This record gives sequence, structure tokens and C-alpha cells, in this order.
Amino acid sequence: MDFNVKKLASDAGVFFTRAVQFTGEKFGQVEKTELDAHFENLLSRADSTKNWTEKIFRQTEVLLQPNPSARIEEFLYEKLDRTVPSRPNNGELLGHYMQDAAKDFGPGTPYGSTLIKVGDCERRLGGAQREFLQTSAISFLAPLRNFLEGDWRTISKERRLLENRRLDLDSSKARLKKAKLAESKAAAVPDFQETRPRNYVLSASASALWSEEVDKAAHELRVAQTEFDRQAEVTRLLLEGISSTHVNHLRCLHEFVEAQTAYYKQCYLHMQDLQKELGRFPNAFAGNPGLSMASSGSSPQGNATLPQDAASAVETDTLKIEEVQAPATGTRKAKVLYDYDAADTSELSLLADELITVYTVPGMDSDWLVGERGNQKGRVPVTYLELLS
Repeated sequence: MDFNVKKLASDAGVFFTRAVQFTGEKFGQVEKTELDAHFENLLSRADSTKNWTEKIFRQTEVLLQPNPSARIEEFLYEKLDRTVPSRPNNGELLGHYMQDAAKDFGPGTPYGSTLIKVGDCERRLGGAQREFLQTSAISFLAPLRNFLEGDWRTISKERRLLENRRLDLDSSKARLKKAKLAESKAAAVPDFQETRPRNYVLSASASALWSEEVDKAAHELRVAQTEFDRQAEVTRLLLEGISSTHVNHLRCLHEFVEAQTAYYKQCYLHMQDLQKELGRFPNAFAGNPGLSMASSGSSPQGNATLPQDAASAVETDTLKIEEVQAPATGTRKAKVLYDYDAADTSELSLLADELITVYTVPGMDSDWLVGERGNQKGRVPVTYLELLS
């Protein structure tokens, strides 16, 4: 292998000179060129931006993907420039399990039909979550990552160059100061007495040599000062660009909030629809009084079910709410928790936060009560009420 020995020796000398200058500054033995206050503020602002951007980026990753193994896998796929394999998320997987269970239990049964409804809702929630993650990764995470891996690396590189230029500048200042001091000493030593002509010649020669050294050191200082000023200007422009970075991150933050708002709104609407659908499911239990009576222990035949005709007759009787009389005792006030739309004329529609009177009647399913509001009367689901003492 062909080595450039001269360049290698030069680089080693520069590195040694910078190390000596840096060590001297740490021990307070040499002077250090200080940057102006505005430049120092720009550096501090840039460091703060980098630190907080990194923390926000990492924590957002944890929020969007709590599984550390999945995050590592996505990171490896990204570094290998490969597409991350598509897998169902937790919500979608739960929805699949529920719907598969409904097929096994029977979609016509109350439990099976409820599993289908809830499973479908969970799958929609999982789909909304997947869309939210993709939108957030593109509109929020990607710009933060681009800053950390792109702009900040450029700024860090230029700052290191500026620090090296400053060390070279201070070394040149120290070299020039030393040369001038030696020159002044050499100029003061010559003896003009004729009895010592040899000392005079040697002193004059040394003075000339130090004069040349001063000129050389002054030239190196001018070069070092020019390079330092140029690098300081480049670094300053990059640091002032942090303001544009803040503006860009502000826009991305708004997009992230909008995506999060849309996601939670979708979740709320899906759950609200599911709740309304499940509010009608107790009808399935009310339609089988034998099951209700057996579960409550009120059936004279224990767990035996009634014939279909008898069940129909009992159901017809229970639906005639207008003939039910309120008991003399046992009525209670109840606060409505959620809006409820009556499924048929035997039920009473409810509005959230209103107060109604409720009571039970013999043979009625335990999941339902009779509710009264003025002249209106009908069955109401217990899960939509908060019973008051």
C-alpha cells in the first residue's frame, strides 16, 4: 500500500499541536479565542433543539409502537432498505379471534352475534390505528428523523471543523507571541564592544533568525484567522437555520395533532355505534323468558325451557308495558348515562343526563326495568342507567 509519508507526518504534527493547545486551555495555561455572545446563544439553542428533538422522537416511537422488539425489527428493515412485512395489529387480531369464535359458537346465538358485532368493531379500530400510525410516521416522525440524521450531522461536522480552526488560530497566536518575545530578547543581547566581536556576530545572526520566525508566524496567523472566519460564517449560517427547523417541526406537530384527533374521533364513533347496537341485544334474552327465568331461579321447573307457544305467549304479555302498574313501593329514581333509541313500542327512548322513575315487575328480565317519564312508559336497559338512592 502506498503511503504519503509527508502528508501523514504533517497531519500528525497538526493533531499534536491541537492536542497541546486543547490541554493548555483546560489547565488555563494558554489563551483561548472566545466566540461572541450571539454565536454562543446560537450554539446553545442548537444543542437544546437537538436534545429535545431526540427525546420527543424516541418517546413518540414508544407511543406509536410500545413493543421494543417490533421497533428493533422495523429499524433493521429500514437500515437494510427493505419493506417491513405487514402484520395485523392487536385490535385487528382480537377482531379476527372474536369472529372466528362466533363461527364456532354459532352466529345465530346471542353470544355469537355479539362477538361478531364486537369483533367487527375491533377490526375497524385496528384499521384506524394502522392509518394513524402510518400518517404519524410520515408527517411527524420522518421530519424529526431527517433533522437528527441529516441537518444535525452537518451542523456537528461544521462545528468540529470550527473547533479545529479555533485551535489552529490560538496555536498560531501563541507561536507568534513566543517568536516576538524571543526576537526582543535576541535584539537586546548584542554587545557592540570591540573586545567581543564574536558575540556580536552571533547575537545579530540569532536576531535575524528570530525576525524570520516572526514573519513566518505572522503569515501563519493570517492564514489561520482567515480560515477561522470563513468556517465561523459557515457554521453561523447553519445555526441560524435552526429557526427554519422550528417552523418545520411546528407544522409537523400540527399535522400530528390532527392525525391523533381524527384517530380518536374514529374510535369514539365506532364505539358509540357498537354501544347502540349492543343496547338492543338484551331483546334476545327477553325473547326467551324460559332462559331468563331459569337463570334467575324463578322457573318452577328449574332449568327446563318452555315450549315455543308458551314462550310466545309470555313474550306477548311482557311487551304490554302500558298495562303494567307501578308498585306502591319499590320505585326509584335513575339518571340516564347515555342516549338510547327505543327498538319498538315496548321500550322507552332515553336522553343522557335526564332523570326517570324506574321499577321492576315480576317475571321481567334482570337486565331491564320499567321506566316512566311523565305519561310515557316503557322498558329501559339497566346498563344505560345510574340508580339513585
